[in-house]
Amino acid sequence: MAQPSFLPALSQSDVVQAAQLIQQAYSPASVQVSSDTQRRLQQELFDIQKRYEAWGLVIPFLNHEDFNVQFFGAHTIQVKIARDWESFPPDNAPFLRDLLLELTSHAVLSGKNKVILRKLFVAIASLALKLATGTPSGWPDWIVSTVEFLSSRGASTGSLLEFLSIVAEEIESADLGANETDILDASPLVIRAPRSRIVAREIEPALKCLQAWMSILRANDITPVIPLLILLLNPSTPDVELDPMFSRRPQTPYKKSCPALPGRWSRNCNVDRTTTPLARCMGTRILQSSTSSEQLDGVSHSLCKLITTRRGHLIQGFLRLLLSYTGLPGYYGVDEEESEMTLGFWYLLQESLWSVDFDEDGEGEDVSSSPLAVEEQNRMAVVHAVYAELVKVLRRKVAWPPPNVLASWTKDQAEKFQVYRRDVGDTLINAYYILRNDMLAYYLNDIQERLPHSAARNEWEEIEATLHCIMSIQEALPLEDNPLVSQLFGSEVLGHLPRVGQDRVRRTMLGLVGTYASWFTTQNKAASPTSTPSLLMNAISYVVAALPEPSLCLPAANSLRDLCDANRVALAPHIGAFGELHAGLTGIPDTEKSKVLQSIANSSHTTIVNPVVEKLGQALGSSSQLPDEARLVMILQLQTLTGISKGLTRTTDSLLVLEENREDIFNAIRSTIEVWSGDASVSDALSDLIRSVTSLPSDTTLLSLPAGPLLGLICIACQRHLTAVWLSLAKSLVIQLDLHLQLWRPPIKPSPNVEAIAILSDALPVVLQTSLSMLASMNPDIVQAFFGCLDSVSG
Repeated sequence: MAQPSFLPALSQSDVVQAAQLIQQAYSPASVQVSSDTQRRLQQELFDIQKRYEAWGLVIPFLNHEDFNVQFFGAHTIQVKIARDWESFPPDNAPFLRDLLLELTSHAVLSGKNKVILRKLFVAIASLALKLATGTPSGWPDWIVSTVEFLSSRGASTGSLLEFLSIVAEEIESADLGANETDILDASPLVIRAPRSRIVAREIEPALKCLQAWMSILRANDITPVIPLLILLLNPSTPDVELDPMFSRRPQTPYKKSCPALPGRWSRNCNVDRTTTPLARCMGTRILQSSTSSEQLDGVSHSLCKLITTRRGHLIQGFLRLLLSYTGLPGYYGVDEEESEMTLGFWYLLQESLWSVDFDEDGEGEDVSSSPLAVEEQNRMAVVHAVYAELVKVLRRKVAWPPPNVLASWTKDQAEKFQVYRRDVGDTLINAYYILRNDMLAYYLNDIQERLPHSAARNEWEEIEATLHCIMSIQEALPLEDNPLVSQLFGSEVLGHLPRVGQDRVRRTMLGLVGTYASWFTTQNKAASPTSTPSLLMNAISYVVAALPEPSLCLPAANSLRDLCDANRVALAPHIGAFGELHAGLTGIPDTEKSKVLQSIANSSHTTIVNPVVEKLGQALGSSSQLPDEARLVMILQLQTLTGISKGLTRTTDSLLVLEENREDIFNAIRSTIEVWSGDASVSDALSDLIRSVTSLPSDTTLLSLPAGPLLGLICIACQRHLTAVWLSLAKSLVIQLDLHLQLWRPPIKPSPNVEAIAILSDALPVVLQTSLSMLASMNPDIVQAFFGCLDSVSG
C-alpha cells in the first residue's frame, strides 16, 4: 500500500533504521544484549514514536515481514491516536479513518497475528470515539458501518465478534463515552452476530462478545438471546462439549455463559417469561450442585446475583431460591460467600410491603370480605410464612462453630463472620416489622427447648445465636411492657444461663442486657430491699457476677452502666446493695473500675467519693519518693472521679447535696495542679474531671463545682506550665460564668454579672501576661487555644 499524501513521507533509509532498532530491541537475538543497551534501544524507539513523523512509519511497518516490526506499526497508530491526537490536523481526520479501515481489512485478510489485529481494532474504536462525539458527528453510525465495511472485504464472523468485543471494552473505559445513538443503532447487530454463532456452535467468541456488551445494552435488546443462554446451562451434564474445540479447554460452554446472565437484563420486568423457567427448572439443580462441585461455584454465584438484583414481580420460585441461598450450608466467609448477597433483598421486600397503597374508596363499608381485602390477606399470609422461615434460617446461619472448628479459622475469617452477623442483625429488624411478637415467641421457645441439651453437653453455640438475634432487634421493639421480654429476663431463661465459664454466650447476654436497659423502665412493680428480686435486679445480679472476670469485665461494666443510667429511680431503694458492690471492687480490673463506679453513682453517691479522694491524696504524698507509681495512681483516681461525676443524678432527683465531697474534690484538684500541672497525661485527666464537674445550672449534680474558683486554679496551672489544655479549659470556664458584658445592649437586657466580672478581672490579666510572655515560642496549639480563650471573653 502506497504512502498517502496526508501522512509524513520518510526516506527508505529512515524506515530501515527504525525497523532495525525494533529488531535489535525485541528480536530473540536481543537476549544477548545487555540491560543498559536494551533500555537505550527502547528509549530511542519511544522518542521516535513521540515525533509527528512517526505517523509515516505505520504503513511501512505493517508491510514489513518481521512480526515485531508489524506489531510496532499497529501499536504506533494506536498510541498516536490516543496520546497525540491534538497535534493531528483535523481536516485530515476523514482520510485517516478511511486509511485505518483499509489497513485493518488488509491485515485481517492477510492473516496477520491476532495481537496485531487487536491493536488495529483498538485504534479504530479510539479514533471513532474521538470523531463521533463531536457535533456534528465526524463518524456517524461508526459501529455498524465498520462491521459492514470489514464484512464486505471478506472478514470472518470471528474477527467481527472480536472487533465488537473490543468496541465494548473501549466504550466502557473511554473518558468521553460513546454517542448513545451509535450504541442503540448497533444493538441489533451486536445481538444478531453472537446469536448466529451460538446456533452455529461457535460458542466461545460469541459468548465473549455478548458478555462484553451485557452492561451496555438495554434489557429488551438482550431478551431474545436469553433462551439460547439457558439452553447452554445444563448442570446435570456440565462436561458435555458442544464443539470439538472445547476438548482442549477446561472451561465449558455452560460455565462460560453464566457471567453473561446478570446484566441489565435482570433489571427488566419484561423478562419473566425467561427468568421464571430458569429459576423453576434449573435453579434447584444449580444450587444443589454448588454445594458438591467446585466447578459450578461460578455458575451458582451468577445465578444468586441474578435473582437478588431482580426488581420485577415476586415469584414464589425465586423466594424459595433466595431462602435457599440465604441458608446455604456452612459458615459464611469460610464455606460459602453467597448468603450475604441476599440480605439486601429482604430489606427491599419489607420496604415494598410497607409502601403499598390501599384503596380507601370504600370508606364506611364492610370491606373485610371484598376481593381486594381477601387478596391482601392471602398475600400477607405468604409473606408472613416466608419471613418466619427466614428468621429460622438466619438464626442457624449466625451460630458460631464449635471451639475445635473455630480454632482452625484465620483471624480474617473470624472477623468476616462477625461482620456478617451484624449485617444479619439489620435484616432481622426488617423481619420483626413483619412478624412482631411471633418472632420473639419463636426465639424464646427455641431457647427453652435447647436449654436442657446445652446445659447437659455444655454446648451453647445455638443459644448464643438466638440471644444475638434477640439483641439485634431491640431498636425495633416498642418501649412497653412485653410478657415475652419478661420471660427472657426471668428465671425461665436468664436464670438457666451459665454464670461461670462459657465466655461467648455470657458476653452476648451481657450485651443483650445493656441493649434492653431502657425496657426495664416499663416494669411497674414497686421495688424494695426485702421484696422478691425484680427482673431488673435479676439482670443486675447476672451482670455483677461477670465483673471480676477479665475477659467479661468490659461488657459487664458497660451493661451495668446502661442499666443504672436508665433505671435510677427504680434502683434508689437498693443503695445498700450498691454499697456492697463498691466494697467488693477489689477483684475488678482498674481499667474498668471507673465505669462500675459511674454505674454505682447513678444509684448511690454515698461511700464512693471519699475512698477515691483518699487514694488520690496518698498518691500526691508519695510523688517525691515514687513519682512514676504515684503518677499512674493519680491518673486512675482522676479518671474514676470523672466516671463517678458522669454517673451522678441531677440534684432535682431529691437527693442531698454533699458540700463536703465537693470541697474534697476541689482541694484534690488544687493539690494535683500544684505538683503535676506540667505532666501531659495528668493534665488530660484533670481536664476531663473539671469538665465533668462543671455544668450549666440546670444540669448541676451532687459533685458540680462553681466555675469561678476552678478558673483561679487554671490560672495557677498556666503560670506553672502553659499548655493548650489549660487555655482550652479557661475558655470553657469563662463561658460557664454566664457573663453579660455587652453594656451597649438595650435596658431590657440583663445587667452584667458583677461577681463574674470580678472573677474575670482577676483571671484575665494572669492568662494574658503568661501567654504574651511566651507568645514568640508558643506552638500552634497553644496559639489557637489562646485566641479561642480571648474570643470567649470578647463574646
